[in-house]
Amino acid sequence: MTSSASQPTRRHVLQGGLAAGLTVAASAALGQAPASAAPSTGPTGIRPFRVAIGRDQVADLRRRIAATRWPSRELVADRSQGVQLATAQALARYWASRYDWRRFEAKLNALPQFTTQIDGVDVHFIHVRSRHRNALPLVMTHGWPGSIVELLETVGPLTNPTAYGGAAADAFHLVLPSIPGYGFSGKPTELGWDSTRTARAWAELMRRLGYTRYVAQGGDVGAAVTDNLGRLAPAGLLGIHLNLLVPALAGTDKLPKNTDEEKAAAAALQVFSTSGRGYIVEQSTRPQTIGYALLDSPVALAGWMLDHDTDSYLKISRAFLGGRPSGNLTREHILDNVSLYWLTGTGESAARIYWERTQTAASGQTLPPVSVPVAFSAFPGEIFQAPRSWAETSYPTLSYYNQPARGGHFAAWEEPESFTREVRAAFRSLR
Repeated sequence: MTSSASQPTRRHVLQGGLAAGLTVAASAALGQAPASAAPSTGPTGIRPFRVAIGRDQVADLRRRIAATRWPSRELVADRSQGVQLATAQALARYWASRYDWRRFEAKLNALPQFTTQIDGVDVHFIHVRSRHRNALPLVMTHGWPGSIVELLETVGPLTNPTAYGGAAADAFHLVLPSIPGYGFSGKPTELGWDSTRTARAWAELMRRLGYTRYVAQGGDVGAAVTDNLGRLAPAGLLGIHLNLLVPALAGTDKLPKNTDEEKAAAAALQVFSTSGRGYIVEQSTRPQTIGYALLDSPVALAGWMLDHDTDSYLKISRAFLGGRPSGNLTREHILDNVSLYWLTGTGESAARIYWERTQTAASGQTLPPVSVPVAFSAFPGEIFQAPRSWAETSYPTLSYYNQPARGGHFAAWEEPESFTREVRAAFRSLR
């Protein structure tokens, strides 16, 4: 283990006139209007933010990758024992020798970024306002082991649709917050930051930004946050869009299993519950224990993050083993995400939301049913492709359902064009 002195430091924020000027300049370069709320000081004000990772941190990352102590090769021909050695070593070689963090840092800094303190925690968010009149405000939430990286390729198409083959009537003002404990958001220092508390923070964020009518979207952990936002139904929330059926993860006893489609979904969930939940069990019960490895070894962090559902793992493996990348899951985009976790030192704090969810479930706390319109996209590569009947049973207010031809668990990341089409269609009736 390394000493705490060598852990990542948070030298990321540049406040004041220069940062505000850069933010407005970045907005103009993208053809967007500046953020709706003027930058202000104080913990609850909207403060400009700029990423500035030190050279020593990047050099330390490469040194640690080179010093990795490798395990022996797995004793099977597939990934049934976990992330395969060939995949991990190919990732490490590329990460240490060819990956360029500064490219991604510049990409982030070309977008308007801010922080504001909500409920005692600094929340980092990207806020891009559309140039199109009557654009609909949209808050989108990432998942685990994802981050805002998942959503970046959708920024242009969603905020400026006419430049990407869409109609001006489908434009959004986009808010992309980092969940507390993830990325450049602060780490919670007290218990209770579950999906519900995060949803309440998002409602306050949208209020603070001056949005009186808005919609919300989420997948993975972001789907749980968005589901809870729909149950809280804060003033101004018009509807939600999900690409993971959160209620089904709690059990399928009340869901129909009569058709072939319903039986296939139930079978896929059963496979996941028996062979794909290792990371969920650990993070739900012992996030601190796995945190020591996630904060001390970049390769341990990468391996832990790669060991997700089979579909995502195979797509990521292909990217590093010389195969053609699947959609947008290129080596650079994958390592942008892993590097963000490493350089912000958030491996253990991001994992804790699973523990918080377990504590909330054990307490018996419940929220009312979702009362706002719900849109659902069942992507074919999801852990299970939820049938319409399951979506209707879970959400009686279902207003839109579709099964896109392409996309998986990280739909926005993998297939941003397909995902963008779904988001536009999902909220068209609410404008």
